[in-house]
Amino acid sequence: QVQLVESGGGLVQAGGSLRLSCAASGRTFSIYTMGWFRQAPGKEREFVAANSRSGSSIYIANSVSGRFTTSGDNAKNTWYLQMNSLKPEDTAVYYCAAYTDVNWAGVMESQKYDYWGQGTQVTVSS
Repeated sequence: QVQLVESGGGLVQAGGSLRLSCAASGRTFSIYTMGWFRQAPGKEREFVAANSRSGSSIYIANSVSGRFTTSGDNAKNTWYLQMNSLKPEDTAVYYCAAYTDVNWAGVMESQKYDYWGQGTQVTVSS
């Protein structure tokens, strides 16, 4: 089992920045990739970013490309989602999720992830 605990959400004005953290515990060696998703009220869960444990593969969704980045600290078993130039449409609950498959091909698909954080609310005011 893997446990994920997220932190760093909050209320920010448009144009501001936030950094989300996702701390993993348990069988962390099984994590090949950490993904980030978000879900706004009334909308489906949306892929945001993925970062392989090695750091060699990173994928950012087009909707946030150029504004969001993701990174990881293996020594701390913690991954980060840096969000800059935030827009009101970025308002959502953000989740980190652990992907335990060595095949990178499914990282955009939420159903391919095995473990999920509790989610953290990000609200961007205009």
